[in-house]
Amino acid sequence: MSSLVIAVACALAFALTNGLHDAANSFATLVATRGARPGQAALLSACFNLLGAVLVGGAVAGTIAGIVTVAPTHAVAVVGSGVLGAVWWNLLTWARGTPASSSHALVGGLVGSALTESGIHAVAWGGLSGWRPVGVFGVLIALAISPVAGLLGGVVAVRFLARVFARATTRVRGPVRRAEWMMTAALSFSHGANDAQKAIGVIVALLVATGHTASLAAPLWVKVSCGVMLTSGTAMGGWRIVRTVGRRIYRLSPLDGFASQTASTAVILASSYIGAPVSTTHVVASSVVGVGGGRRRWRHVRWAVVESMATAWVLTLPASAGLGAATYLVWKAVG
Repeated sequence: MSSLVIAVACALAFALTNGLHDAANSFATLVATRGARPGQAALLSACFNLLGAVLVGGAVAGTIAGIVTVAPTHAVAVVGSGVLGAVWWNLLTWARGTPASSSHALVGGLVGSALTESGIHAVAWGGLSGWRPVGVFGVLIALAISPVAGLLGGVVAVRFLARVFARATTRVRGPVRRAEWMMTAALSFSHGANDAQKAIGVIVALLVATGHTASLAAPLWVKVSCGVMLTSGTAMGGWRIVRTVGRRIYRLSPLDGFASQTASTAVILASSYIGAPVSTTHVVASSVVGVGGGRRRWRHVRWAVVESMATAWVLTLPASAGLGAATYLVWKAVG
């Protein structure tokens, strides 16, 4: 089996663990507020994840594809081992039920393997080109801003909805739960549009480096393959993450869940169109905290859970970079 095939398989494995790990965020609030049964929510999310992966353009994929700049002869080993390092971290945090960022893990894994192979010049550090993030620093800026946007969006959305429904009777619960279904679909679509593009970007980088294509535009088979793997991971559940995001941060009512979903969808979908790879985990969890704050119930937010999540987020970059570096050394040794 060629190194390219193995590296592409690693990218697809990343998409699968991304779906298993992160996509649960897309329907966590719907399940937590008892708007749908877990199986129903997972199926709904899986379908719209696939649509988002296939239908939305490749701006995020282009950003990911440009993170490392190594010689074509080393690209397969660097990219393959980097993405495999991210897979290890995703599996570790999923097993512990810790919502961590697959985006951080991918960036860390790629940077760790590239630094090990060629040093500091192998990484495209970048920044911002207008509104579009470029290179590692651009991705990190997007990853830093998006949770703040999610938190503020949660505050604004829940306060607005609370005013709209201030005098509503219990009969409004049915329409709110139906609206939750719609926003779960929209959030899942935005997740597919952003997160599937990360695996797509990795595969496109491999195809360009090996001369199989000269364009950063992803072939249809790449989009469909990554979308199917992300969707498969979503359908597998990720119930540990669902419990953490949906129930352990803040006890959500159906209206709260709808507010969180609305804020998260707006942030993630906007990020997808400008090419900013963001963490669904960061955005959704931050919006849940924002909903608690918007209700003026900061003391009801379980800050110990938030603190453990923040610790995992901080550790993700260095840990995945270390895993990417170690995987690269093993890859070269056995290759």
